[in-house]
Amino acid sequence: MESDEKWMRLALEEAALARAAGEVPVGAVIVRGEELLATGHNSPISLNDPSAHAELIAMRRAAAEIGNYRLSGTTLYTTLEPCLMCAGAILQSRIERLVFGAADPKSGAAVSLYRIFDDRRMNHAVAVTEGILREACVEIISGFFRAKRLI
Repeated sequence: MESDEKWMRLALEEAALARAAGEVPVGAVIVRGEELLATGHNSPISLNDPSAHAELIAMRRAAAEIGNYRLSGTTLYTTLEPCLMCAGAILQSRIERLVFGAADPKSGAAVSLYRIFDDRRMNHAVAVTEGILREACVEIISGFFRAKRLI
């Protein structure tokens, strides 16, 4: 739990970078054991890339770091429950464990809208832990949208 909180705090720092850039504030971190492999934050607007979600950016960087598209033995920390696109990439990359802070009732693919990691027909199993630093993760994203509504 202590380690999960440590890495989620780093994911929250990444989310703050996204917020500062005017992006939806989601951050992600990939670790193997206690080794940081990669970080990422939402960048679809700045990169003009609909796939530039925090999780995918972190996965691309981690794969480049280890020289393999398979991210076996890794844990992905993300401030927001992954969408269906990111969940598919998590499965394809063979990430071992997903840890997220805030659930996403509108597009979450881990526990909210879909439960893709519970589908035993998939050729890979991902352990899911939810709710790590939930309040901080909820606040960074809800605060972002609250400020947008005031404009």
